[in-house]
Amino acid sequence: MDWSAITVTLKLGGVTTVLLMLVATPLAWWLARDRRWWATCAESIIALPLVLPPTVLGFYLLVLLGPQGLVGQFWEGMGGPRLVFSFWGLVIGSMLFSLPFVVQPIQQAFRIIDERYLEVAATLRARPIDRFFTVALPLARRGLVSAATLGFAHTLGEFGVVLMIGGSIPGRTKVISIAIYDAVESSNYPLAHQMSALMLVASFLLLFTVYWMNRRPTRQP
Repeated sequence: MDWSAITVTLKLGGVTTVLLMLVATPLAWWLARDRRWWATCAESIIALPLVLPPTVLGFYLLVLLGPQGLVGQFWEGMGGPRLVFSFWGLVIGSMLFSLPFVVQPIQQAFRIIDERYLEVAATLRARPIDRFFTVALPLARRGLVSAATLGFAHTLGEFGVVLMIGGSIPGRTKVISIAIYDAVESSNYPLAHQMSALMLVASFLLLFTVYWMNRRPTRQP
């Protein structure tokens, strides 16, 4: 078993999921409540990874984050470490590729909240930020858990984006999906079977958690 690849994968999944939840939650709240055309435009951009081949996103990230790219050149000029073929480059790529899998469940959870709860909180002089944290977030907790689970699972299984911008550096950017590919390329089928079985079981358990939670009856206050 390639334990270094497992360690990098779990670290990548954990860091990406935490950062995605911090970014996606307020973004989903805005998209759920704004009906103007630019919100629809933003929603379409966020959903692009659902239809784009991963290599397309990975290629443009490689161009942008590389030493000669707009973002990479600025970042390295500010004294930052190189982003391509690094762990944090993988985090950026994974966040962009998994963003719709996190935003959409939270957005849907916010949309089905009964407006009366927010209106009652407003009559009690709760500020918008207070209504968001004390009313909206608790009512959307199922969507939040589903989003975090799906985001983590999707990050674990990503191949195209991480290969394009991270390569296969053991202990740094080599994740399980790439380790499986390398094992097959070297005809090490026992190792490929072991890691594939691990991914299969982990993916099933994560999806089972999401579907089990969604089958439970919703309790409104």
